[in-house]
This record gives sequence, C-alpha cells and structure tokens, in this order.
Amino acid sequence: MLRDIGFVIHPDRDEAREIAERAMEYLSKQGIHTCDPSTSGPLDLILTFGGDGTLLKGARYAIHRDVPLLGFNLGTVGFLTEADPAELETCLQRLLAGRFYLERRSLLTVDNPAEKTRFTALNDVVVTRGGYARLIRVESYINDEFHDMITADGMIIATPTGSTGYSLSAGGPIIEPSMNCMVLTPVCAHSLRHCPTVVSGSSVIRIKLTPNRGQTAELQIDGQNQGMLKDGDEIIVSGNEKGIRLVRFGDYRFYNLVRKKLTEWGSNPG
Repeated sequence: MLRDIGFVIHPDRDEAREIAERAMEYLSKQGIHTCDPSTSGPLDLILTFGGDGTLLKGARYAIHRDVPLLGFNLGTVGFLTEADPAELETCLQRLLAGRFYLERRSLLTVDNPAEKTRFTALNDVVVTRGGYARLIRVESYINDEFHDMITADGMIIATPTGSTGYSLSAGGPIIEPSMNCMVLTPVCAHSLRHCPTVVSGSSVIRIKLTPNRGQTAELQIDGQNQGMLKDGDEIIVSGNEKGIRLVRFGDYRFYNLVRKKLTEWGSNPG
C-alpha cells in the first residue's frame, strides 16, 4: 500500500509544476503524504514530472531508497517516462489501486579508484574530452583482456536502457531493455575501424586514459559531471545486481515505442 510518495519536478517548466501540484492535491485527498525524496523519512514510490532527464534525477533517489519510479512525460523524446500528464488522475487511481506492474532495469556500478568514489548509472557512463582542446586517447579492457586503444572525443558505456540515448546518437545499436549486456560506443573516433562493441552484463570494463599525453577528460554519469580524469587514471564499470524498478501500466511495447519516438525526434530537432 502506498503511503509516502516523493516528487521530483523539472525546475524550469511551469507545466511540470502545475501538473505536480494537481497530483499533490489529489493524493492529499486520498490520505497520501507527498515529499521531497532528498529528505529523510519513509518512502514507497517516486514520481517525476518532466522528461527523461528529470526521471534520471529521480532514479538516483529511487536507487538509493530502493523504491519504484514512475515518470510523467513532459519532455521531447521520453523513452523512460511512462505516464501521460493528460491522464494524470487515471494514472494516480491505478497506482493507488495497485493496478500496475514493475519492470526491472539493469544498472551499472562505476568506480573511480583515483578519487575513491563510486557511482550508479541507469543510462550510461561517458569519458569525454569535455573542454579539452584535443581528442583523447583511451585504452579499454574487458575482463582484464586488452580490447582496444581509441583516439576519439570520448567513450560511452551504456546499459540497454541507455542504448537509445547518447550511445545511439554516437552510432551505437538499439538494445532491448531486457538484455543482460553493456555496449561500448566510441564518440567520433579518429579511425573508421573503431565500432560499438556489445559485451555481457557480467563483464568488468576498464577505461584508462593513456599515460604521458598531458590529457584530461570529464567523467559523466547519466549526463551529470562527476569529476575529472588525468593521464593514467581509469574507471571500472561493472553490472549492478540491484537494478531499478519502473512502474508500468500496460504492455511495454519497446519496438513500437522506438519507432514512434525516433520518428518524433527526427521530425522535431528542436
């Protein structure tokens, strides 16, 4: 039974705020407590109001608090967000009645030994040149076996969920969300021989900045800057057994969604 629901709202969209306020009012009348998920206290579910970026923000709280996540889509593409704001009351009624199911999505664990930090990613991990003027050179290792050395703008390691994000824009494959795998996608590689590589979800991937080049790179987790790397630094990426649970109301028709969303994306570049 749902008693406490956290809200994550796009900070710059009036529409998101208005719909969230309507949801708060409705839930309050049903005796449901709503709150900011960054605060302490019990939590049963997190709702997000915005696009996929807002949902990724909510995912960080959902992973930490180990609760399900549902996104109301007010964004452009919306691969992750399930609910239509036009059906707000219907969606909330179904939530409170328990008429939904939970879909598990895989996560990545990302270790930065140089900084002794650990992160969790739902979409992707990116090592990018950022503001560095030149291309960066990175070495990749899969289960301690040398994979390749690549000179490029960067390298993406994506989950199946993240395969329809930055990785896709960089030429990576679309991967069904139920697959247990990861994809390594170079970004604007200097050589045409470098191509995306799909590996098992149980693999351990190391991405290392080649030493003695005077280079730096930015580490991004789900689109957020999480520090800088320098010559010789490496990150270690592995599958995360925990996963995250997304609320679904009906059949999740992935290929239909891909066809629909990519058509919308292509016809609305803004």
